[in-house]
Amino acid sequence: MTARKDFGKSQVETYFFDIELCKQCPLREGCYKDGAKSRSYSVSIKSREHTDQIDYEQTDDFKDHRRKRFAIEAKNSQLKNKHGLSRNKTSDLKGMTLQSAMSIVAVNLRRIITLRKEKAG
Repeated sequence: MTARKDFGKSQVETYFFDIELCKQCPLREGCYKDGAKSRSYSVSIKSREHTDQIDYEQTDDFKDHRRKRFAIEAKNSQLKNKHGLSRNKTSDLKGMTLQSAMSIVAVNLRRIITLRKEKAG
């Protein structure tokens, strides 16, 4: 068994098998190829944080947030691309807050008008 760690890449644990044992193994179909000179199997080693994140992504709470995220990203895109939030018009926080508020008001007014037209028509 050899463990290898490269900078910027995930850790991998590699297992090397004796080819003579592979030739006699009853499960060699799909695993061992005739004429192979070596046989190895690599397993990724995940950090505790990575494992915890994978477990969290399987929960119902995460799945609910993921469903809602689609609508939020669509609205953020609309604010950014159609209502000028891609670039700040001022250099201070107060101006940026005002610009954001005005863009949100414009989007909400546009939505209200659309809903009223649908209701009337």
